[in-house]
Order: sequence, then C-alpha cells, then structure tokens
Amino acid sequence: MSTPEDHKAPTSGLAADDLSYYRTEPVSFVRRGSRLHGKRQDAWERQSGRYLLEVPRHHADTSVREDFGFDTARAFGRDAPLTVEIGSGLGEAVADAAERHPERNFLAVEVYRPGLAQLMVRIEQRGLTNVRAVQANAPEVLDVMLAPGSVDELWVFFPDPWHKARHHKRRLVKESFADKAARVLAPGGTWRLATDWSDYAEQMRAVLGGAPAFANLHPGERGGADGPLALVRRGGLEGRDRDPGFEDATGGWAPRFEGRILTSFEGKALRAGRLVFDLAYARL
Repeated sequence: MSTPEDHKAPTSGLAADDLSYYRTEPVSFVRRGSRLHGKRQDAWERQSGRYLLEVPRHHADTSVREDFGFDTARAFGRDAPLTVEIGSGLGEAVADAAERHPERNFLAVEVYRPGLAQLMVRIEQRGLTNVRAVQANAPEVLDVMLAPGSVDELWVFFPDPWHKARHHKRRLVKESFADKAARVLAPGGTWRLATDWSDYAEQMRAVLGGAPAFANLHPGERGGADGPLALVRRGGLEGRDRDPGFEDATGGWAPRFEGRILTSFEGKALRAGRLVFDLAYARL
C-alpha cells in the first residue's frame, strides 16, 4: 500500500488529469490475490448474490460512492442491533457470533475476496441469515455508507500493525479513524479492539483515550507490574530487550472479549508467544 507522501504525483492514467482519482489517505488494507477455488468458488457463486452487498463505486474497486447509504432494515429484512466488524478476515469471528446471537445483525467489512468467499462457506454451512458483507475500504464505509448512530458495536480485531516506524501513519486506528467510528456508533454503543502487538496496543489506547467521544470501559484495569504490557516489557517479548523495572501506570486493558471466538490468526499469535491486548470503549 502506498500514500501520496510516498510517491510523486501521478503522470499517467485518470489521476494525471483529475487528482480526485488519487487517494489522499492510506487505504485500510494490503492488496492480495483474489482467485477463488473449490468450496470457496462454489459458495461464492451460490451465496454472494444474497449476502454480499452491491456497492456503487467511486473510483477504486473497493471505494464507496459518496451518495450511497446502507439501508439496514432493507438489507436484513428487519430492524435489530447492528454489529460491524472491520477486517473480518476469513469470517471466523463474525460467523460464530452471528450463530450465537440470531437476534443481532452483523456486517462484515473486508477487501480480501477469498476471505469473503470463506465467509460465504461459513454462512452456508451454518445456515446463517443475519450476516451481510461488503467488499470495501473501511474508512469509506464509516464515512459514507453507514448512517450516523446506526451501529451498536464496532469491532476492529488484529488490524495490520505496520511495524516499521515510518509506516505507522498507515495504521488504521488513529485520530481520524476514531472520528469516523464516533460518527457511526450510537450513544452507548461499544467499540471493541484487539491486537497482538504491544506498541500498537499503546497507540490504540492513546488514540481512544484522547477521543472525547469515547470512555474506556475498564479504566485503570490490568496495569502495574502484572498487566499484559508489563509482561511484554519485563519478559522481553516481541524481540524486545528486557526491562525488569517496567510498570504500566495507565492500564485500561479489557479482559479478553468472550464474544470473540479464538480465530486461527489469534491462535497463531499465541503459539508464537505474543500476548493479546483487548480494549473496549463506550460511545458517549
């Protein structure tokens, strides 16, 4: 993924004549392959017409045209609390939650076509009717597609950490994204986040802690010398040097969200010896 800061202005294509075709912010994903095979291809052909939302595009194939609005009652055939998962991956978390909570509606936001196809497999296998999916860039979904105050819960689990310092500007969870989340969440709604990298966890905590629209649901919890951040620093995890005297004076880490199934991604992180940081905030 690239940003305008990384490259010179375009000299060919549509963007050379009209800079509105040239993105001014990072997108929320890394481009990957999109070929489907076997069960994924079959499920995509059978189910995507029903469960994948048709979105009018702006310029890019994952953009959302500015005049498009998501009618939840029409899409789901009912009014129910809406949970939106940003970056649903292979659909493990959203499919499991939808099966356990048939009284809720779920929207999976993902750009990776094979991931969406795998979600179609899960929808078909479990007979789910309360899941819809959209192949779109997350910031545009929050800016354009979703109505203000229409979301009951927003999930951002294990977004790309962009490890190098010069790439931190590409991380999804930052001040501008918090504003977008505040726009779509209803008062009293919940924003749940998780990451397996401590420096991104600290960034998330700082961003949400500085956002006037949100309040931490677990202020001060799991800090000190025994909390997860201290365990990383004191134990020299994530390839860091040990810091035996480190204490986390802020805390604010949520217990692991019981509504999130242990996905293959999270399991891989745990087997690699990383800790998972959960955060939960209420929309004021």
